[in-house]
Amino acid sequence: MSENWVKVYTTSNAFAAEVLKQGLTEAGIPAVTINKQLSAYNIGEINVLVNKVDFNKAIEYIVENEIE
Repeated sequence: MSENWVKVYTTSNAFAAEVLKQGLTEAGIPAVTINKQLSAYNIGEINVLVNKVDFNKAIEYIVENEIE
């Protein structure tokens, strides 16, 4: 992954990560998820990443939507 992408959210809930990614995308903030879970056991984390230039907008979106 390019060094221009930064992590804005980490979770173990795949659904929550996808919902956040979709919300960010709909708000005009390109986002991707990286699933680092062991698929058989769902142990590990899923990271949501955005471009460095969109970091502040993404954090604002997360705070405004009370995403934990």
